[in-house]
Order: sequence, then C-alpha cells, then structure tokens
Amino acid sequence: MAADRVERRLSAVFVADVAGYSRLMGADEEGTHARLNEHLSALLHPEIEKHGGRLIRSAGDGVLVEFASVVSAMRCAVAIQRGMITRNTDVRIEKRIEFRIGINAGDIITEGGDIFGDGVNVAARLEALCEPGGICVSQRVREDTQDKLDIEFEDSGEHQLKNIARPVRVYRVSFGNAPARPALALPDKPSVAVLAFENMSRDSEQEYFADGISEDIITELSRFSDLFVIARNSSFRYKGRAVDLRQVGRELGVRYVLEGSVRRGNDRVRITAQLIDAASGVHRWAERYDQKLKDVFAIQDDVARTIAAILVAHVNMAEAERTLLKPPATWQAYDHYMRAAAAWISFQSSWQMAELLRTRGHLADSLAIDPKYARCYTMLASTHRVAWLNPLNDEYLSPTILDLAIKLARTAIAHNPGLPEAYAELGYNIIRKRDFDAATGAAERALALNPNFADYRLAQIFYSVGDPTRAIAIAKLQMRLDPFHPHFAPLMVGVAHYHLKEYHDAQHWLTEAIGRAPNHQYGHAFLAATYAQLGRMEDARAEANEVLRLNPRYSISGTQQQVSILKRAEDLEHLVDGLRKAGLPA
Repeated sequence: MAADRVERRLSAVFVADVAGYSRLMGADEEGTHARLNEHLSALLHPEIEKHGGRLIRSAGDGVLVEFASVVSAMRCAVAIQRGMITRNTDVRIEKRIEFRIGINAGDIITEGGDIFGDGVNVAARLEALCEPGGICVSQRVREDTQDKLDIEFEDSGEHQLKNIARPVRVYRVSFGNAPARPALALPDKPSVAVLAFENMSRDSEQEYFADGISEDIITELSRFSDLFVIARNSSFRYKGRAVDLRQVGRELGVRYVLEGSVRRGNDRVRITAQLIDAASGVHRWAERYDQKLKDVFAIQDDVARTIAAILVAHVNMAEAERTLLKPPATWQAYDHYMRAAAAWISFQSSWQMAELLRTRGHLADSLAIDPKYARCYTMLASTHRVAWLNPLNDEYLSPTILDLAIKLARTAIAHNPGLPEAYAELGYNIIRKRDFDAATGAAERALALNPNFADYRLAQIFYSVGDPTRAIAIAKLQMRLDPFHPHFAPLMVGVAHYHLKEYHDAQHWLTEAIGRAPNHQYGHAFLAATYAQLGRMEDARAEANEVLRLNPRYSISGTQQQVSILKRAEDLEHLVDGLRKAGLPA
C-alpha cells in the first residue's frame, strides 16, 4: 500500500531519553514511572506538538521525533530543557529526572510510519554523548540554527560514533539566558575546581605548558584528604570560554574555583592565580608570580599550599609539606613529559598507533635527560599495557610486553614511592599474573597515599578479587569527581554489576561506556554477555559481531580469559557463560 512505501527525505531528527533511568527505577520504580509520565504529558508532548514535531516512538524512557525544520527541533529541545530546570527546582537531586537530547539533520528512510537510517542513528549517538540536561547536535544543525536562536555552541571535536562510517563533529548547546541547571550538592568537605590556566604567550605551542601548570596544581591539591578536588577532565571543559564562575561552581558542585594565566618568555615565567568563592563570587585570594623559569616548581608548590591553607585550616603540617608529585629537576625533561601527556590524551581518543609511538618518543626524550622521572615510567608502562590489551601491533597479548609494563611500574615506584598512579598501574597489570594479594596491596597503597585518587584501574582490581561493590563505589567516585568522565569509569561500573548479576544496571552502564568509546572491544564483549543473560539474544549477537569486527582474532579463551583474570572460579564461569550464550567463539 502507499502508506507502507519506502521513501527518503531530509528531516531533523530529535532523540531524547532519561539520564540514569535504571538507577532511578531501581531506587523508586513506581515513583519514577509516575514522574516520567507526568513530564511527558505536561511538557514533552505539548512542546513537540507546539513546534510541529511528529512523534515517531515513545517507549520507556525515550522518545524519537521528526521535525520538518531544524530550527523548530532546536526550539523544542531548548524549551524542554528549560522547562525541566523549573520542574526540578524543588526535587531532591537523587530523584530528579533529567533528559539528554540529540539532534541531527540528515537523510532518513520512512516506512510504515517509522524512520530509519544514518540520520536517525547519528541523533541517537549524539544523545548518548550529552550530559544530563544537555543538548548535543551535529555540525549541520549548528550551521542551520546558530544565527536564528538565542543559543551558543561549544565545539566538542570529532567523534567516531558507533556504526557511523565517518567521524561526526559534535557541538554542545548553551541556552543563552536560560536559567542554570540545578546545582550539584556541595560535598561535606571543602571543594575546589582548578580551571585550565590561560596561555598568554604568543606562541600557541606553549598551550601544553599552561595546561601542565594547571594539571600539576590539581595533582598537588588532590593528595589532601580534607579536600574534594574536581578532576582535570571536567574542569578543563571550560577551557577557552568566558564563563560565570558561579555557574561553574553550580555545575561542578564545588565551593571554590581557581583560575589563572601563564605567560612564558625566554627564561622567565609569570603565573597569575585567583581563588573565587563560587557561591558568592567573592575573591578570596590572588597572587602573581614573576620569576626565572628554574624556580617554577617552587612557585607551583607555593600556589597549591596557599590554596590548601585557605580551604583546610587543620591540615596536618607534615602532610602540608609533602608533595605527591615532584617534577624533575631539569626543566627540559618536564617539557618532554608534558608533550608526551598531550600525545597520550590524543591516542586515547583516536586509538591511532602513531600517537602511541609519539607518546613513547617524548617519554624517551624526557628519561634521557632525567632517568629518575617516575611519572614518565608510569606513563610508559601504560603505553605497553594498552598495546598488550588491544590488537594495535605485535605487542598484543605478548607475555614479554606484560612483564615490561610491570617492570616499568615498579621502576616508577622505586624512584617515587609516593606516586599513587604508579601503584594503580602496577596492580592493574599484576592482576593478570594472578597475584591477587600483591594487586590488592598496590591498590590499597594508592588509596592510603591519596584517598581522593579514584581511578578505574583500582575498580578493576577490586572486582577481579571478588569485591564488585567496592569497585562500583570507586568508579562512581571517579565519575563524581569528574562529571564529564571518560568511558572507563562507567565500563567498570557495568562490569561490576554484571558480576553481581544485576544485569539491567550492567546494561545501562555498559551502553553508556561504548557510546563514549565505540571502538573498545571489551565494552562490546561485556555488553554481549549482559544481553545474553537478559535473554536479549538478538542484541547479544549484534554486540558479539561488534567484538569480532574490531578484533577478528578474538576468542573467549585466547583473548578474554587472558585479560579478565578473576580470583573466584564462579565469577569466571559466570563471565564465560554469558560470552558463550552471546555466540562469541570459544
């Protein structure tokens, strides 16, 4: 019939779902269901109709809508997110329903009243990239709406989206004069976010230097158990933007914000820093440092200690004098390390072997100058560990390479016994040797050195030794310290829930993880096992196919069981059972 004829057309596709829906349903199923239906009937559906949208599907916590106009789709999305801010004003944070919305403009297939194709798939992937209460759009949507509405766009760079052949440039939407998102609750202890220091030098190549100053201050502050310090990834999200620091405090859930600038020229460096009470906007402290470059490390120590003194009046004197990470004595070695750190970040987003080799090259240059630089050995261990875990080159699953990663982590500890990240890297690797006691000891040592050191590597150690509940707590703390967390944190939460046989929670977190990193084979493998345990065999097989697409050599015994070392035999049997049910090769 004509109504069922396959057609193609250009449309704006709007996808929305509820952030943290599984968690909300787990805590209060009936209440969440009732509140969601009320939001849908009182806000979403009326706004969709008002702006000329055609509701394609509304199932569970999500909706799919088609608009003839990109501008209308964007107006509808902004109206919904503004409306939800108002509706959540008097709702406790743990009960708030917040939507994530993705909008794409592209070619779609229409059939039988439904819509399909890359135009729809891209919108769904954009929605998965959103923070709660946010809107993410494609470049086409930005081009068609940027001068027509009172909104601003933040370029989030190109993303390789699942099942989409080409990278997609993603933009996050700011609502102009929209009211701020509901504030995160302040922690019980003093809390601080360190924004990326502005590079005031004419040389754009010095950008990494300004970033390094900020990152070292974050690291210095993070060792104080009496401080709650926001992770670099979240605080650097505001880099290059003129922002209201009170809004930053609300969005990150901190009372204090540190901002500053760095100007480097010849053999001198000038650092300015100011501490602001984000609740009131009052400046609590400001200082300018103008000294020879050789004194820059003393300057960094002084900045961190001064901020700590303001925020923590009763910090132990001995702890105040300690430094978690002391940069090497030679400035050139630190330069090379920071270049390596920039290349390492690039690799983790691109998974290109050239970036991994560039990281190693800069680390080799740094160690040639300062052979005792512990942070270099830790990062070098990470580069070999990731090559051992993933089919990047001939290091994949090589026993020699795993031994090398362990040796490098031990070398880092030998040069700096107070480096938590070195213990995390060591434990993350020796767990593959079934040395469960030593791995647990390394994790506990990292936490003893710095209770704020929440890291996905520690989470894997704890679920591997049979403590998935603690693994979840650590990974969720990492997500709290870093609201814009990398995919590893939800991945570890998902795996831990799988081991607890909490499959619906596992599916939620694993889906979020692979939405952020669609080319990570192990995320797809665990999601395949989870779907199989839920009886969703079609979805399980689809995820198994993704694993084999990314790694045709994958097998349960030859790949997964080499990297997923579990202390309890029943945990391994449970994992293998799910992978086999999903159809992955033995």
